[in-house]
Amino acid sequence: MSVDIGIIGPPGSGKTTLFSALTGSGATTRDLHIGTAKVPDKRLGILVEMFHSKKITPAEVKYLDIGASVGELTQSGIGGKVLTELSKVDELLNVVRGFDHEATDIAEDMSKASLEIIFSDLSIIEKRLEKLGSSLKAAKADERQNLLREQEVLLKLKEGLEKDIPIRDMGIDEPRIISGYQFLSAKPMLTVVNISDKDVPRMADLEKELNARFGSPSHQIIAIPVKLEQELSELSAEFAQEMRSEYGLNEPGFDRIIRASYDLLGLITFLTTGPDDTRAWSIPRGTTALKAAGKIHSDIERGFIRAEVISFDELVSCGSLAEARKRGLLRLEGKDYVVREGDIINILFGV
Repeated sequence: MSVDIGIIGPPGSGKTTLFSALTGSGATTRDLHIGTAKVPDKRLGILVEMFHSKKITPAEVKYLDIGASVGELTQSGIGGKVLTELSKVDELLNVVRGFDHEATDIAEDMSKASLEIIFSDLSIIEKRLEKLGSSLKAAKADERQNLLREQEVLLKLKEGLEKDIPIRDMGIDEPRIISGYQFLSAKPMLTVVNISDKDVPRMADLEKELNARFGSPSHQIIAIPVKLEQELSELSAEFAQEMRSEYGLNEPGFDRIIRASYDLLGLITFLTTGPDDTRAWSIPRGTTALKAAGKIHSDIERGFIRAEVISFDELVSCGSLAEARKRGLLRLEGKDYVVREGDIINILFGV
């Protein structure tokens, strides 16, 4: 699946610096910056060596950086195209200023961003409820039931939003109605607290405190020294690793961002490999082999016969597919097999 993430945050938070560091470069319009980032996956390099692949294709994430805060856009009424684009993304990445800020200031900025998003959704709901009221007066009997159900759900959402509860945390299971509006507060959100390099020693404690106060299954908070990570990304891998060790950073911050986004979206990765191409594919957790085949190509899904499956760790321990077959680790699975993280899959099909 295509993974689209919208970056939001107030001016001076470092969101555009983060966007540039994540994507390297991107297309720019008057209101938008758009770019892609390769999803880091060390398994791909190992498979390329094993199968002598001519090409390596990592999974990608598309980032959209809007040119103003959500509040500025909704209040002024400008940038309607930007809000339309933002409503299409799978997840929001909210950047808040952590450098030279105490935890109370960070919490205040986080609350402000949440309220701006809630304000945007409330505006949509109020306009729709007004139209529903008019529609119900003229509705035929067979139309009233659906309109009344929509009205009921929107009133519940409005009640929650007026209590400053984002839709993602309301637990209202009406995907047809809610997804139809693409409410911003219904989307999973990753908050990145942009800290200075001197705050790295307290990074874990800050994350723990903020997640305890604001975190939820659909909202995660991580702290990243964005400027430092940008500088490290421009160094050689070996030197950058030495510098990270000095700061006590276990992995690149931008890798953490992508991994956290995948967790929030419930995504896993399966792999295909061979002499032509080694490739990573992103799919929702719980996807069957049949639907995973469709991710590769619709013809493969249509002509699906069976899937040859082995986990990455099993293949590496065997050293080759031939040895995996000898050990009976290369399994044949049907269309209902649920794909697991790190599965290497070869789809047998006929059309």
